[in-house]
Amino acid sequence: MRGRILQAWRGGWSRGRGQATAAGAAQRREKPPWRVLFFGTDAFATEALRALQAARELGRGLLVDRLEVVTLQSQLPKGLPVQRYAEKLQLPVHLWPNIGPCEHFDVGVVASFGRLLSEDLILKFPYGVLNVHPSYLPRWRGPAPIIHTVLHGDTVTGVTIMQIRPKRFDVGPIVKQETFVVPACCSAKELESVLSKLGANMLISVLHNLPECLRNKREQPKEGATFAFTKCYFKAPKVTAAMSCIQWEEQTPDQILRMHRALGSMMPLQTLWMGTTVKLLDFVGVDAIPGLADRLATESVAIAGSVSYHKPSQTLVIRCKEGWVGVKALLLKKKLTAKDFYNGYMHPWFQQSSTRPSGECRFQSLKLTTAKKSPKGTTLCIHNV
Repeated sequence: MRGRILQAWRGGWSRGRGQATAAGAAQRREKPPWRVLFFGTDAFATEALRALQAARELGRGLLVDRLEVVTLQSQLPKGLPVQRYAEKLQLPVHLWPNIGPCEHFDVGVVASFGRLLSEDLILKFPYGVLNVHPSYLPRWRGPAPIIHTVLHGDTVTGVTIMQIRPKRFDVGPIVKQETFVVPACCSAKELESVLSKLGANMLISVLHNLPECLRNKREQPKEGATFAFTKCYFKAPKVTAAMSCIQWEEQTPDQILRMHRALGSMMPLQTLWMGTTVKLLDFVGVDAIPGLADRLATESVAIAGSVSYHKPSQTLVIRCKEGWVGVKALLLKKKLTAKDFYNGYMHPWFQQSSTRPSGECRFQSLKLTTAKKSPKGTTLCIHNV
């Protein structure tokens, strides 16, 4: 039986139709309305679900006439964003891996789901499973493409609607793809908002012409493939606290500001002050502060991590590789402004240590170690910018 299913799977792909032909799958419809099973978790996925629901309501189901949702278990009292939105709409919600029967759906749609779908599950959908992925594949395959787009300073990204294949993330054929120019100084949260809307519109466009879009799908190019995991040979953590640790000796102002825009909304950047972990909350480029950049140009010999207080702009100015960054607020036991930190910590230090070099008043790089055990034959590693 397993052999016949696998043969049907391979035959479906090789003929270019892109739909499963296994026994027990839903009877194939040739045109809308479609019966859709949606898999998703977060705010990005919620935008795609919102578009599907709007298509279901518009014109009394001319595009989508059945919509159910699969999401993950959550420790949050109200569940993940997709679950909350689906329940608000009174849509049927299934918690992975208990998804119920799938034979009466035409197509599956995945957005930010984070779980591999089995070959047997994919085969239950006559038109397979579509994935709304927020990058211009093959760049940034993996679970955190938007974060890595910002972290690495990409100027162009995009959204890809692709067809899922089993066993590996984001390697299936491209159904539809559009580019998007990343605005200067754009944060990951801001970029997610824009790309989620673009992806939702693209998904609806594909569903309007689903059979034709699948006939015209194309394989991903082999050149330019990158993975939004870490730079190691095997799968590594999605986003870790170690990624938020600033290395003052190794990272430039541009890298640190990109880290803040990529990670700051979910985890503040971290450093050490006199042996205590400090979270830096609000960064600013020193070029944006009038007169400061010229003054700092004469202090190029300062030690990495050295901190001074710029009173006119109420900014902490910290030395890093090849330059300086400004910080307006931080968290040390409680939230503090730069002025609060200077008055409560820096000024007393200078008073008590008047004979010590001012360079000793500095932040130190924080390096978190991971104690995770690696499965046999795999390597876990932390990505450093």
